Amino acid sequence: METQGKTAQAEIVVENVTMQFRRAKDEAASLKEMLIRMVRREHGYETFLALDNVSFTVNRGEVVGIIGTNGSGKSTLLKIISGALIPTAGRVLADRSKIQLLTLGTGFDPELTGRENVYLNGAMIGYGKKEIDSRYGEIVRFAELDGFMEEKVRNYSSGMVSRLGFAVATARDAPEILILDEVLSVGDLFFRKKSEARIREMIHGGSTVLIVSHTPSVIRSNCTKAVWIEKGRLIAAGDPKTVCDGYESMRK
Repeated sequence: METQGKTAQAEIVVENVTMQFRRAKDEAASLKEMLIRMVRREHGYETFLALDNVSFTVNRGEVVGIIGTNGSGKSTLLKIISGALIPTAGRVLADRSKIQLLTLGTGFDPELTGRENVYLNGAMIGYGKKEIDSRYGEIVRFAELDGFMEEKVRNYSSGMVSRLGFAVATARDAPEILILDEVLSVGDLFFRKKSEARIREMIHGGSTVLIVSHTPSVIRSNCTKAVWIEKGRLIAAGDPKTVCDGYESMRK
């Protein structure tokens, strides 16, 4: 972890982060065309700017919502903050050992049962077997999947996968930094309310929370601060109502 430049209360500092990717301009229509392009060294790549000089700070105990339309760079930013990607330029200052990233269904194997996936997914996010053993019943009850845990996950609906992923990720005591990627906008209305209540418990337990969504109501009702990113650029940061009002006006 880098610590220089962090204030006493800052948990995550995003400094001038830029992320560029290379992508093909157009795909070859056939294997023959692809081979001809390779021989002629006509690769046809272009640079895609996913994030462009983005800066903001998440302070200890804040609940910060990141909003923006699909393809605006929100998930790329999460991967950089969590350490899965290294930015092209700029840096993120954070103690990644404190961070728990919840992206529902990540790490689930569709050919394994619900029970097996609880242990697999739990291990991937740092749970020990004894810890999962002790919390298994609570996970199943919260996910409302009693009677389905010996079924293969490929037979689950997307809502069932979401419920199980959320229950596993939030079963233990609140992490110091919790990052939620489109978690509170899935499932039925009743489960969303349950999820929001669980997140509020974690927030009141002292967690710093980063919520990514493209749904303004999620940001307004759960966050103390909002960050709006559009097409890779930081548009606004501050009061959730003000930022979300601006976002909705842009979409009209």
